[in-house]
Amino acid sequence: MEILINQNNKNKRLDTFFPDFSRSKITKAITEGLILVNNKNQKPSYKLKENDIIYYDEKKLDCFLNPSMELLPYEFKLDIKYEDEDLIIINKPKEILTHPTKYERLKTISNALIYHCGRENLSGISGSDRPGIVHRLDKNTSGLMIAVKNNEAHQKIALQIKNKTLKRKYLAIALGEFKEKKGTIDKPLVHYLKDDVKMAISDKGLEAITNYKVIEEFKGASIVELELKTGRTHQIRAHLASINHPVFGDSLYGAKSFMRNEFYNLKTTEQLLQSYFISFIHPRTGENMEFQLHEEEYSKDFIKVLNFLRRINAND
Repeated sequence: MEILINQNNKNKRLDTFFPDFSRSKITKAITEGLILVNNKNQKPSYKLKENDIIYYDEKKLDCFLNPSMELLPYEFKLDIKYEDEDLIIINKPKEILTHPTKYERLKTISNALIYHCGRENLSGISGSDRPGIVHRLDKNTSGLMIAVKNNEAHQKIALQIKNKTLKRKYLAIALGEFKEKKGTIDKPLVHYLKDDVKMAISDKGLEAITNYKVIEEFKGASIVELELKTGRTHQIRAHLASINHPVFGDSLYGAKSFMRNEFYNLKTTEQLLQSYFISFIHPRTGENMEFQLHEEEYSKDFIKVLNFLRRINAND
């Protein structure tokens, strides 16, 4: 859709040009690049000029402004490690949600799976907003995850998760040096106050158990392998923060950086948490499936900081 701005509409702010929708929603759509002026991104406060052309894709904008609408495919190249008629193993990058939220409905793994497989070729058990999704990774947690193509595969994988026979291992770059080189964090988790994202330790929370093992140590930081026995929201991040070893870069849990004199120039997109190992029984064949990422397949942020820590360690 293209709209030519005439003399009657000049000097209007871009974020007030669509009166049928709330200004906050239009502002979000503009910042997401869904509404362009003269084929360029503009600020919501941009004042329209005569002969400007506003451009937007009607279907995409409607989907964004009306979250109840059906998800659209997202043309995104998935890093696929394995695929067959029942499931896909992908290496999820940082900065992308696993499934849509009220704030993002266009650029998620769910949308990418629809583009890659077609909605009809994905499990629907998790609902219309989560086609193919049987478990999730946080937006800025990267690494291995499973997507499922049919309901039978979904049920069998979900049962393995419930029975704790599906194994997931993560690597985190955590703040500080651990006194105990391995152990178990057994602390129930609950949503923090009214915050619908952050988690807190509470006796009233749900059971949450994380096993950890330090596999590499540096001055001011440690590489920790973590294995989940339960799968709560932000479990690893909240658990490590609770023992004063938050994940590097995790601003939500109090770890924007480490010692400023050594790490001041190491900027990352939030937490350095990597899902690097997964094993399960194939839902159709009964074969034991096992996948593990090599270091070069970790997120760029993770590799950058890991290499820096190793250089510092070698020079000590």
